Amino acid sequence: MGPKNTFRKQKKYHSDVIATAQASGRILQFWNALLVGDDLTVVSIIDEPEYAFLLDAIYYTSDIEEWKNFRFNYRGLRLWSLTYEQELTTPLHITAGRGFTECLRHLLLRGARVDLTPGGTTALHEACVECQPECVKLLLQYRANPNATNEDGQMPLHVCTELQSLECAKHLLAFGALINGQSLDDNNTPLHVAARHGLPDHVELYLHHGAALNLQNDDGNTPLNTACSQPQDCTSLERYSRVCHMLVAAGADIHISDADKQTPLHMACKNANPDVVDLLLQYKALVNEMDYGGDAPMHNILKVVAYKTDHEPERIVQALLNYGSIRVWPGALPKVLKYCCTSPRTIEVLLNTYDRLKITEAWVEAVPPEVFKKHRDFYKSLFALMQTPRSLQHLARHRLRVFLEGRLHKVVPKLGLPTFLKNYLMLAFRDYIH
Repeated sequence: MGPKNTFRKQKKYHSDVIATAQASGRILQFWNALLVGDDLTVVSIIDEPEYAFLLDAIYYTSDIEEWKNFRFNYRGLRLWSLTYEQELTTPLHITAGRGFTECLRHLLLRGARVDLTPGGTTALHEACVECQPECVKLLLQYRANPNATNEDGQMPLHVCTELQSLECAKHLLAFGALINGQSLDDNNTPLHVAARHGLPDHVELYLHHGAALNLQNDDGNTPLNTACSQPQDCTSLERYSRVCHMLVAAGADIHISDADKQTPLHMACKNANPDVVDLLLQYKALVNEMDYGGDAPMHNILKVVAYKTDHEPERIVQALLNYGSIRVWPGALPKVLKYCCTSPRTIEVLLNTYDRLKITEAWVEAVPPEVFKKHRDFYKSLFALMQTPRSLQHLARHRLRVFLEGRLHKVVPKLGLPTFLKNYLMLAFRDYIH
């Protein structure tokens, strides 16, 4: 793709601002009262005619002298310190972001301008970022624009990125926020944002309000692609799984690929989410589709096994093979063993798709001593095959799997066989090789 032309709203810098570092007297008292939500002091000061201008005053919160000192301290220098960034705010921004509802109410009652953006963002954005639903509702009641864009081209719904921001999103939609409004920088919709951050309740809300399921952003990602592509730790796997289930159940297209020709299945394998992989396969995702790099979903999961052992990558490899995935070229198996040996079940399920294995000393050397010690029984059973062929039971399984290639997941459940045999045919884990 060529370079992206984006529109970015320019900040309007002001010369008539109040520098908080030099403030004194009543102005300093007013500023400090804002910071702690002291509504009585705030009201008493702005009700004085002499200080009424503080209602919409713009405050400059950076200390340029401190920045200059740091700028020329090469030992502490960081790239972000090379340019000076003005930090501008207003009383509305301070009170809305900190959840000081009474202070905010007093300011609005006295006519504070609700859509000021001195720092590139509105007070409504600030309240959404900080998950302050009562402040969001109050600002909207005073005609704050629910579709105003900040300096990054985002509307308030785009900055509802936390689980706790659900009520903020509800208020925004109730006051006319665009459910399919796209950010100016990358054309993300609120549904893209909710999917990226793994917010199932937000996704449910947006779908209820008619969010577009298959709209692609500038990277070619739909909300489903976005959810699948987001890096996930163990604590967030279930949330992303719920998001993907909702999107697919609502009709999301599982075959749309991004700019690199990666499908949701590629991405779910790369981020090792077994439940999402199972879901996509059940909805007929193409198990051997290759991206522009020549990688199929199997390649993606094998690349991350060593880093994702707590994600149960063996379940993904098992599922892909049962749905007809390509196998690893036998000559590359020692290399796969070297990089995936910390997950013996991944090795087990992978090797159980071959009728014979040419195990050499290179295989033994591929497993570090500490890994061998931790999984001794499994690796002893594997290396024992240097002298013995695969068992007849395994060879019978292999022959039947070859015959049912690509149909296993459909045919095996219908066979009149005991459950343990069906599981065996589907590569159930036994923690040894035979």
